[in-house]
Amino acid sequence: MTHHAKGVVVAGHGVASGRAGDSPFGGGTIALQAPHFAARGLDLSPFVPATVNLDIAPHRLVPTRPRWTFADVAWTDVHGPETFSFVECTVRRDGRTVAGLVYVPHPETKPMHHQPSTVIELLLPRLPELAAGEVLEVTVDADQADLAAAPEG
Repeated sequence: MTHHAKGVVVAGHGVASGRAGDSPFGGGTIALQAPHFAARGLDLSPFVPATVNLDIAPHRLVPTRPRWTFADVAWTDVHGPETFSFVECTVRRDGRTVAGLVYVPHPETKPMHHQPSTVIELLLPRLPELAAGEVLEVTVDADQADLAAAPEG
């Protein structure tokens, strides 16, 4: 069983990709984190080293049994270790479907750059000319995550 949601691509902080000029993570957080995930068995090389931020309001993603969860990943000396989960997904755009991952930094261990609860971060192969405002359809395995109503306010 799967869950589907349509969402709108929104601009992120630019930290995952390294585009943020004021970030201490010049090369991008995904590029810095990828070797740590690879050492734990998750290869991110099929994906662009950046996240696509998708606002799936009025829903929010609730990971239940993510495909991967890595605790205490010490990927930087800027702050303490973080916990990350990854939920397998597919994304449909213009009639084409690609496999990806929902990247879930656990909020309780993430010291900065929080997202609204309705925004999910996707690791995807290159999608040419993807731009803010585009609508994508995301599908997640119901065994790995639920789509719940986002809290009001």
